[in-house]
Amino acid sequence: MKEFLIGKNDAGLRLDRFLAKAVPLLPASLAQKYIRIKRIKRNGARVQRDDRLVEGDKLQLYINDEFFDTPSADNAYLTVATPKLHIVYEDENILLVDKQPGLAVHPHDGAEYGKTLIDHIQAYLYAKGEWKPRLSTFVPALCNRIDRNTGGIVIAAKNAEALRILNQKVKDRELDKRYLAIVEGAMKPAQGTLRGQIFKDAAKNRVFVTDKPQPGSKSAVTNYVTLAVRNGLSLVECELITGRTHQIRAQFAHAGHPLLGDGKYGKLDKRFDRKYQALYSYKLTFTFTTDAGILSYLNGQSFRVENVDFVTAYFPTTGD
Repeated sequence: MKEFLIGKNDAGLRLDRFLAKAVPLLPASLAQKYIRIKRIKRNGARVQRDDRLVEGDKLQLYINDEFFDTPSADNAYLTVATPKLHIVYEDENILLVDKQPGLAVHPHDGAEYGKTLIDHIQAYLYAKGEWKPRLSTFVPALCNRIDRNTGGIVIAAKNAEALRILNQKVKDRELDKRYLAIVEGAMKPAQGTLRGQIFKDAAKNRVFVTDKPQPGSKSAVTNYVTLAVRNGLSLVECELITGRTHQIRAQFAHAGHPLLGDGKYGKLDKRFDRKYQALYSYKLTFTFTTDAGILSYLNGQSFRVENVDFVTAYFPTTGD
C-alpha cells in the first residue's frame, strides 16, 4: 500500500487526473477498476473518479509496487490495461503471435512505450501471472522480428532456457519461415530463385540490390513459387534462404516485380488501395537438426496464419 497526502497544489484536482499525474504507469481503465473495487480510497473510504481532492486528504492505493516505478521501456507493459494479441499457439515455454501490419515489435522502431508488440506480450503474461517481474530477472522477449509494416508470426520466449534455445535455432536457421506476397506482373519463370547482392544504406533506411558483389554487400537468395495470377498481380510464396533486411521487398523490385503497396521499393499502384506492403510471414515450421532441449517437442510442428487480409482481398478463391 502507498499513501499520498494531498497538498494545496493538488487540491481541487479530480481524483482520476491526480492519479494520471502521480502514477503515470497506471492505465486509466485499470485505475477506474481499482476505484470501483475499493483498492483506491480517500481517507479510508470509497471515492469516485470525478471527486475533487481537498488539501489534507489521504489517498490509499492498494496496488502493485510496479506501478510506482519511473516510466521506461522496461516497464511500458504496465501501461497496457487490455493486451491485444492474435495468438497462433501458446504453451508453457513459447508464444506465437500473429503481428498485425503497422504494429512495431519494439519501442526503438519509432513506436511509443506501451504501443508495441513486446509491450502487449509482457502485459499479457503479467496479467496471467506467468511473469512476475519482482520475483525474476528474466524478461519475456522476442526471438525474431518483423518489419513494422509487414505482418506475420513472431516468436516470444516465456523463460530464459526457451529464449537461449530459440535464439540459437534462429541463428542456425533451424526454422522454416514462409511468406506470402503479392507482386506486380507475372513471374517468369513461375517458380524459381532470386539471387543477388544486398547492401544497406542506414541513412536512408533501405537496401539496394545488385547482380555483382559491391563493397559491404552480402549475398541474398530467395526461393519463390507462384500460387495464382489475377488482374496483373501474382500471389507468390517465398522462402528466405538468407535473411537480409528487406530482402523480399528489394529483390522482387529489382526483378521488376515490386510488392503491391510497397512505396519504398516500388511505385504505389493507384488501382489498389493498400496502406502496407502485401507481405506476410504466414507459416512457421520448426526444423531442428540439433538438440533442442526443453523445446524438442516442437520439432516438425508447423503453424500458420489461416487468414491473410490481402489474399482474401485480391485472390478470394485462392487458399493460403
